[in-house]
Amino acid sequence: MINREELKNYCNSYLDINKFKDYGPNGLQVEGSLNITKIVSGVSANLDLIERAIEEGADAIFVHHGIFWDNESKTITGAKRTKINLLLKNNINLFGFHLPLDDHSEVGNNVELGRRLGITNMRPVEDSLLWQGELSTNLGDFSKLIEEKLDRAPQIFGKQSGEIKKIAWCTGGAQGFIEDAINLNVDLYLSGEVSEKTPAVAKENNITFISAGHHATERYGVQALCNHLCSEFKLQHQYIEINNSV
Repeated sequence: MINREELKNYCNSYLDINKFKDYGPNGLQVEGSLNITKIVSGVSANLDLIERAIEEGADAIFVHHGIFWDNESKTITGAKRTKINLLLKNNINLFGFHLPLDDHSEVGNNVELGRRLGITNMRPVEDSLLWQGELSTNLGDFSKLIEEKLDRAPQIFGKQSGEIKKIAWCTGGAQGFIEDAINLNVDLYLSGEVSEKTPAVAKENNITFISAGHHATERYGVQALCNHLCSEFKLQHQYIEINNSV
């Protein structure tokens, strides 16, 4: 068991949340029970996850995508009211960590995805959310590995074959960083989503672009964070997968 404020302060420091200018609040988003024993993790704070966390008797939920975003209405109505009401009624804390969880060098989405895909010499790109590293494979084998590890067939654009030795990646909706990846002179850039213009950019620059799924590429950071918290504070942890095809 740990006190909520102690856990909040530890996470905020561990993830260095003040380093990032983000699209929403990082840290404790909804206050619940003062004492925390069981935590649940998931990718996004959707209604399905909250209902499952209630069933599992969680004291806190940790997510990558929280409830509050800068570009959304500030009113608490509709689905947002339903979710917040359930959290308050059941005294459940909601912690959300967005960019700090993407970028973290130990439990971040990028480094955790890189580990699963066998990328070596992993390192963050300076002044960027991009990461880069090395592989010794070909596009066909790498595509099969992604499908095996993420349980989702990737979409492949641009260069359709060849050896993959240098890779850059950024999980989630980071397809817009493809120009930065091109400037790194990599063979392949991987992200979660794809935009309409991305296939042409990849083809015109003779680079492979892989869209491996926003949700699928961002499952692992929140799990790693919560496993770390369990080792530090002897908490119970359960990851709950809420399927999302995007």
